[in-house]
Amino acid sequence: MAERCPWCGTDPLYVAYHDEEWGVPERDSRALWEKLVLDGFQAGLAWITILRKRDAFRAAFEGFDPGLIATWGEPEVQRLLADPGIVRHRGKIEATIDNAQAWERIEAREGFDTFLWRYFDGAPLQNAWSSMAEVPAETPLSQRISKDLKKEGFRFVGPTIVYAFLQATGLVNDHLVTCPSHARVAAMA
Repeated sequence: MAERCPWCGTDPLYVAYHDEEWGVPERDSRALWEKLVLDGFQAGLAWITILRKRDAFRAAFEGFDPGLIATWGEPEVQRLLADPGIVRHRGKIEATIDNAQAWERIEAREGFDTFLWRYFDGAPLQNAWSSMAEVPAETPLSQRISKDLKKEGFRFVGPTIVYAFLQATGLVNDHLVTCPSHARVAAMA
């Protein structure tokens, strides 16, 4: 019998995230940016923590509208630092503002989605891991994308964060081959 990837455990929220979102190829620029920001907030924490706070993040960051967030300054940083519904980390909040500005530059130039998908020639990388022990925390490609994002002005986009982002947004299919989602996600490529 096929079993889902074990990392999501049995928490209903985590299972739903695994089954419905994780690894599904995302091609919307704004949605890609939101996920990259949330993965940056996750640094040092468990993803379930961010997942449980995601609605509060969306409210606090006004729908993750990069055009709006790019204009924010200290008053918004102070407002967010006082919001108990999110992870209150000044560096990550300030990085989100910088990342919105970097996103706007890339979006205007070529589209953030195009910028990311070109590393994969437009099609998700299909891995074939049979155990969690085989799945890397980062790869040479995530190192390269991290370096390129940093050149563009992004922060909190180290190679491990980037690899988690690539997995979550379906640029890389890292569902285990024993997981029913592996074939489903591969068919979406």
